[in-house]
Order: sequence, then C-alpha cells, then structure tokens
Amino acid sequence: MPIPAIGGLGMGELIVILVIVLLVFGANRLPQIGEGVGKAIRNLKRGLNTDEEIEVTPKDKQVASRTAPAAKDEVSDAEVVERR
Repeated sequence: MPIPAIGGLGMGELIVILVIVLLVFGANRLPQIGEGVGKAIRNLKRGLNTDEEIEVTPKDKQVASRTAPAAKDEVSDAEVVERR
C-alpha cells in the first residue's frame, strides 16, 4: 500500500528533508525544536479562540482615562490670547 504524499512531497523527499534537518540541528536538539513548535501551535490556537483584546502599550506610556481631562474641558478652560 503506497504512502500518501504530504503537501505534494513523496516519502523519498520527506526522508531527505529529515536527514538534512538531523545534520543541521543534531539528534539531541530535535526534541527541543518539536516542543517549541508544539507550544507555538497551541498558543496560536488559544489566541485565535479568544476574543480578548491584548493591550500592547507599555505600562509607562499608558494614560489613565479617569485622571486625564477631556479635550473638551481643556478647550473650554483655555485662555484666549490676542496678538497685536
């Protein structure tokens, strides 16, 4: 029974790719790489399933909306300066 091709790659091509990966990274490093890829996929799936918005502004750059005066209030409190 023939093994089905994955993404257009046959079994021979997959074996060649695996040998090249083993030569580049080494057998000891492959489990770490697999674990990292697995965690990345899990985090991606978790991120796609949640509807929460992620705050990306650093804490030191954030402005509290309650303490900051509204722009409308600032304009009404502004002084008019006439130039001559």
